[in-house]
Amino acid sequence: MEKVLEVRELSKQYTKVLAADKVSFDIEKGEIFALIGPNGAGKTTTIRMISTLLTPTSGDAIVAGHSIIKEAAKVRESITYLPDEAGAYKNMTGKSYLRFMAGLFSTDIDTINRYVERAERICGLGDRLKDKIGTYSRGMIRKLLLARAVMTEPKLAILDEPTSGLDVLNAIEIRKMIKQLAAEEGMSFLLSSHNMLEIEFVSDRVGIIAKGHLLVTGRADELKERYGAKNLEEVFERVVNDNEIL
Repeated sequence: MEKVLEVRELSKQYTKVLAADKVSFDIEKGEIFALIGPNGAGKTTTIRMISTLLTPTSGDAIVAGHSIIKEAAKVRESITYLPDEAGAYKNMTGKSYLRFMAGLFSTDIDTINRYVERAERICGLGDRLKDKIGTYSRGMIRKLLLARAVMTEPKLAILDEPTSGLDVLNAIEIRKMIKQLAAEEGMSFLLSSHNMLEIEFVSDRVGIIAKGHLLVTGRADELKERYGAKNLEEVFERVVNDNEIL
């Protein structure tokens, strides 16, 4: 299978804290990989290094054939990053927001139109795109942001807490959107979430990180069998507790 992301011994040392220590994992084309861990485990640091927002202390990551260290600009052309705290301009309509954002990626009118049409289809907001974003629910905004993030057809979509703060029905819709993009378009995803039910449903493989160390990776069913657990939450608890000495 084609590897969209290859993370090789990626480390980040702050003055007194080793936030990520030789983290290594791969993501294949069309795969949804979830990186989970306690607060302060190194998830966000790892994600931001892969997104070229932080410079690693050592190691490297290859995104669609490009090094995050040597070819950061090329990497940014191949990814999209949607942080948990992302927002949209409330005084713009949904459609004008999508067109504005598309214009940041291209000056070609046909390309901009294609991006906007794609985002409109993905978000599924229909006529509500004519309304101002300030009138949208949190779920509608998140759908709009996800559509904006993937409208340029990135090789890798990096999503931090994609359903944070959403009700059950809106969260289900976002998860279905992610799975559909992976299955039908071959888009790869790197997710971070504290919702174990969500991770178990949406991801193909899971990586558990604690204190900067990537402790284990595998499919949810494999990990449940390996640790004799009923669900991914139990796996998470056992892996993290068993490695508290790190």
